[in-house]
Amino acid sequence: MVNMKTETNSLLQDLIDNVGGCAVIDGGFATQLERHGASINDPLWSAICLMKELHLIKKVHLEYLEAGANILVTSSYQATIPGFLSKGMTIEEAELLLSRSVKVAVEARDSFWDLAKTNPENKHSKALVAASIGSYGAYLADGSEYSGCYGPDVSLENLKDFHRRRLQVLVEAGPDLLAFETIPNKLEAQAYVELLEEENVKIPSWISFTTIDGENVPSGDSFEECLEVVNKSNRVDAVGINCAPPHFIGNIISKFKQLTKKVIVVYPNSGEIWDGKGKKWLPSKCFDDNDFGLHATNWRDLGAKIIGGCCRTTPFTIQLISKALRE
Repeated sequence: MVNMKTETNSLLQDLIDNVGGCAVIDGGFATQLERHGASINDPLWSAICLMKELHLIKKVHLEYLEAGANILVTSSYQATIPGFLSKGMTIEEAELLLSRSVKVAVEARDSFWDLAKTNPENKHSKALVAASIGSYGAYLADGSEYSGCYGPDVSLENLKDFHRRRLQVLVEAGPDLLAFETIPNKLEAQAYVELLEEENVKIPSWISFTTIDGENVPSGDSFEECLEVVNKSNRVDAVGINCAPPHFIGNIISKFKQLTKKVIVVYPNSGEIWDGKGKKWLPSKCFDDNDFGLHATNWRDLGAKIIGGCCRTTPFTIQLISKALRE
């Protein structure tokens, strides 16, 4: 256990140290895919491109690397075995697509790095690839990832059963990290923590919750309750918030600093609000893309060690963040 912890800590911490104390995650994936002509109006969302438009996924990864991202998050957020089975695929085909999400990100990272390191003016560090594991609510595609209300019939064991094989396949595909994203309740965090232990996962991971009020996760569970679950795990290296309004982030970092000793990761959305029932974005009233550079330095100074963007952010957003953090 001690050796495992030392090894995983060093991988993530080395990256943070090598880039000056604060690593940059990439930004919104679906946004960029749509800009390149992908049609993702589907329960699988951006994961639909794993089936037929792999070249677009690689293109987006490269765009974020060029923008300064130090961590690439794979296109597997909404990729699940049941989701692919619903498209008529076999289990073997579904698992192949999950693996493909990691492999295409690794290929993009390696090709970018092979070229970058030949440039004497290269200021990049070799990026890490984080395999994305979205919440059960993301699979349901009914807005429950933003409510945390899975119903009385969904138990801890149900969630572990749902995520287990997906976790195994993604780990076997060879990512550097695992990113459990947009967690809306304490129960699912507990499921992830137990799975990491039961499956003896030895690569670093982070768990990022979401919030709609800046005080609790969507289910109503408090940040304190959620972080208590995460703090008990030696296999979770970082914890934070994603896909939440950016104006909440500063206060959340300050609160998390009091509640955990783990690395803090934040990657808010653009400030626009997702209407889960109407399935559309509502305009931001308080945040502009150009604000991200200024706020990223503030978030770093408050204690965040990994910063990026989520829904509706773009390579331009990440470029602003990267530039601000490196100045």
